[in-house]
Amino acid sequence: MSSGDFRRENGPSTTAKPITETEIAAEFSHHDLTIARINNGSFGSCPKSIISAQQQWQHQFLQQPDYFYFNTLKPSMLKSRTLIQYLVNAADVDEISIVDNATTAAAIVLQYITWSFFTSDFRPGDAAVMLHYAYGSVKSSVQAYVARAGGKVIEVHLPFPLNSNEEIVTEFDKALKMGKMNGGKIRLAVIDHITSMPSVVIPVKELVQMCRAEGVDFIFVDGAHAIGNVEIDVVDIGADFYTSNLHKWFFTPPSAAFLYCKRSEKVVDLHHPVISVEYGNGLAIESAWIGTRDYSAQLVIPDVVELFVNRFEGGLEGIRRRNHDMVVEMAEMLVKAWGTELGTPPEMCSSMAMVGMPACLGISGNSDALKLRTHLRVLFKVEVPIYYRAPLEGEVNPITGYARISHQVYNTIEDYYRFRDAIIKLVSDGFTCAIFSRID
Repeated sequence: MSSGDFRRENGPSTTAKPITETEIAAEFSHHDLTIARINNGSFGSCPKSIISAQQQWQHQFLQQPDYFYFNTLKPSMLKSRTLIQYLVNAADVDEISIVDNATTAAAIVLQYITWSFFTSDFRPGDAAVMLHYAYGSVKSSVQAYVARAGGKVIEVHLPFPLNSNEEIVTEFDKALKMGKMNGGKIRLAVIDHITSMPSVVIPVKELVQMCRAEGVDFIFVDGAHAIGNVEIDVVDIGADFYTSNLHKWFFTPPSAAFLYCKRSEKVVDLHHPVISVEYGNGLAIESAWIGTRDYSAQLVIPDVVELFVNRFEGGLEGIRRRNHDMVVEMAEMLVKAWGTELGTPPEMCSSMAMVGMPACLGISGNSDALKLRTHLRVLFKVEVPIYYRAPLEGEVNPITGYARISHQVYNTIEDYYRFRDAIIKLVSDGFTCAIFSRID
């Protein structure tokens, strides 16, 4: 099936009425409605209609598992992969594999890359480059595979707050040059499309082009937050590998993600780390069966489009635009109320934004940030992650805490007003994070 065929068969209906706010609220009425949940970024969200569709898939399997395995699973998984191919503009459906999450995708890629460290042209000092902001499990995976194979890991330290893409490009260029010092070779570059904490949209296409110009062997883009959040065109981006979670911003139940592997002569013999009877039949087929388990979150992907996404004006693009515009509006409202600043310009935000918190809160470390997050959850019913930024030498009264706010379609303005008012009350009461050390 071509992307054009898919669009005709699965594109937004021209006759259906757009979803209403009441219908959106009903789709997410299973959420704890006492909580101002402005943290979609961590675990995503799944509408009721999709949960119901997932249960139908589960029932089909449990009703007659043998029939499901031999007749339903493979063609249904192919339909999910075909949808993803269309959404990310992959050239071939065989370039798309469905896996549990971006961490699994990273394991597949790093397992493959590690073998290059045992080829005849390997030299001590060959390196992998990644952002210091990279997600913790991916950073650990790079260390576990590359460092144990004898390579070195170079982290790109980015400033924060960030004012422009040029700051990212400059620091990334320094890291590439460092990796090639003394005749070294950069085997792998890991580039986030949207960093997690702090949240920043990275100019991935430009960084990929820089890697190509510097002769980096393989480029892996970790777009864990990307699908449903920003536009993805894997051909235009040009990386060898690209992954994104579908359960964060694409409304699937956990857990589902895709891994794109660009078809080329140098990318061959990839395998899922869980070996099953499908070993040797290609990564997409291996990933589609890793033993008896619940595959419903991966099979329900087309239902997400048909039953939910297409009910919004503009479909997925309309949702992305709505979320971006609203998170920027809410972030600007908060910084105005608190007299602080954004962590990045609006154009470097996705459906998440970094909002500076009042310096008088006295956030002095990661422990304070986590305890303040818990404090907000327990006392004010606000769920939001907080990032600690170490002050620079010589800074006077610096902002050291930034809240990462998300906006998803279920959020209301009242969620952000509650957060605003909670912080205003803490400041008015003279609260500081020093109280946590006294409690301990």
